[in-house]
Parts: sequence; C-alpha cells; structure tokens
Amino acid sequence: MWRLARVLFGIAVVIGLAALLWFATKPPPLIVQGEVSANRVDISPRVSGRIAKLDADVGDNVQGGAVIAVLESPQLVAALHMAEAALAVAEADLVRVNSTRPETIAARKAELAAAVADVTLYQEDFDRQAKLITTGASSQSRVDETTRNLEAAIRKRESAEANLDLAVAGASKEEKALAATQVERARSSLKQQQVDISELTIHAPISGQVTTRVAELGENFSAGAPLFSLIDLENPWFTFNLREDLLKGLKVGDGFDVTVPAMGDAKIPVKVTTINAQGQYATWRATRATGDFDLRTFEVRANPVNPVPGLRPGMSAIASWPPAGH
Repeated sequence: MWRLARVLFGIAVVIGLAALLWFATKPPPLIVQGEVSANRVDISPRVSGRIAKLDADVGDNVQGGAVIAVLESPQLVAALHMAEAALAVAEADLVRVNSTRPETIAARKAELAAAVADVTLYQEDFDRQAKLITTGASSQSRVDETTRNLEAAIRKRESAEANLDLAVAGASKEEKALAATQVERARSSLKQQQVDISELTIHAPISGQVTTRVAELGENFSAGAPLFSLIDLENPWFTFNLREDLLKGLKVGDGFDVTVPAMGDAKIPVKVTTINAQGQYATWRATRATGDFDLRTFEVRANPVNPVPGLRPGMSAIASWPPAGH
C-alpha cells in the first residue's frame, strides 16, 4: 500500500516538474502595438478672399454641409456685375439680329413703291417715244434716253425689292448663329462667376471635430490655403505595422481583440479590413549574410466591430500576437 502511494507521489512530482518546465520554456506571447487613426480633412477655399465670418473653432463638432466660414471678395463681385452686363448686351444683340424695326420695313416699302412708280412713268414715256419715232416726230436719241431711264428704273425697283426682303428677313443665318453663340458664352461666363461667388461660403465636407483653425478674421487667403482641419471621430480604425512572418494566414475579415491603454483594460473586438504591403523603406533587413532573407512590412487595418465612445486618433492600441485562433 505504501509502495503504491510512493509510486503515485513520484508520478505526480514528475508531472509537476514537467509542467513547470513547459511553462518555464514557453515563449512569452508577442505584443504588437498600433494606434488609432481616423480620416482627416484639410479645408481650403477654391477662390481667394478675406475672412469675413467664422462659425467654427478648435474643438467644435460640426455637421457635414454646415457653414464654417464666409469670405468676401470685391473683385469677384465686380466680375459678377461685368458678366451680368455682358450677358445683357449679348441678349440684346441677339434680339437685334433676329428682328427688324417696323419703321425700317415701312421705309423699305415706301422706297419700293416709289421705284415701282418710276418704272411705270418711264415705261409710259418709252412707249410714247416708240410710237412717235415711227411717225418721225421723235429722234432716235430721245428714244435711247427713255430706254436708259426705263432700265435704270427697273434696276432701282429690283434693288428696292431686295432691300425690303432683307429688312423683313433680318440678319443672315451666320450672323444669327454668331449672336446666339455670344449669348451662350456670356451666360457661361456669368455661371462661372456665380460659382466663384458661392465658393466664398465655406462648408464642412464631413461631420467631424475641428482640430486646427488657421483662419482669422480679416486675413486674406489665397485659393488652396488651409483654413481648418477636421477629423471624423465617428469612424476610427486601428493600424498595425507587422512583419510579413507575423501575418500567419491573417486575411481580410478576420477578427481579434485589442486593448487601448487610454480606455482601461477592456478588450475591443475588431475586424480586419485592409492588409497592404508597405514601401521598400519599411523592409526588415536580414541580420545574416546567408541563411536569412529580407522581410516586408505590412499595414494591417482593422475597424471596431461596435462603436467605441471616446476613441480618438493617436491613441495607442495593443494586441497579443498571433490572435486567438491563428
């Protein structure tokens, strides 16, 4: 009986020593560190102007589309008025070439009537001289004169008819097309000026928090100069930079837990959304000349499965690696 007890005790001691040896030689879990990131938007005006109004400051939460600043530009306002005047001139010219004043048409009709009367008069004179020359009561020179007068009157009548047709029809097709094109060009120029004026009102492109404000009242800013910076706190993500040998089959859609020291020890479940190779500058060089090889660095991006209030860009994130199940 005692012998059996000693055997069992010896077996237990061996098992205990084996377990102790296993725990002592087991490599500690690898801890990888990343950080919280979020979309950042730098807001710049498309046109130059002076800051006339500021509706946002550092720390403010703004909604997408909200007005955060207003610029003023007397030059753009003057250009807008010039474009409006140019359009009015082009439209008036288009009306002019597409119509003729009634007074002009009436004058052309009167000229035609006078020309017709002259033709009638000279036709009668020609007929009379033609009869007289047969009786010898008129000379050939007189007949020639009446013939020339009749032909001139007919030409004058034809010219008066053409002038009346031109007055009724208005300008040519080419002139009308040119005038219409001028109107379209003036309208496009006015539209561009209106768009430039609208760009003096700066809207927030996304909902987020203002992290930087460069703009000050009364300052002039050129197009493209940054006024504000916004970060999207509603859609943060975690970024880890890992050597390729640590990926171990990790793929998009896999999940693991991370801990954010700034938010306590709570585990935050995340899901991998992106695995991208970094540039050559991020390559881990081999430590030996032979028997080893270079390793690339990959960016692993993961989104929180559930919203995490208080999560801000720049916070550190820690995860045990490889994740459970990999």
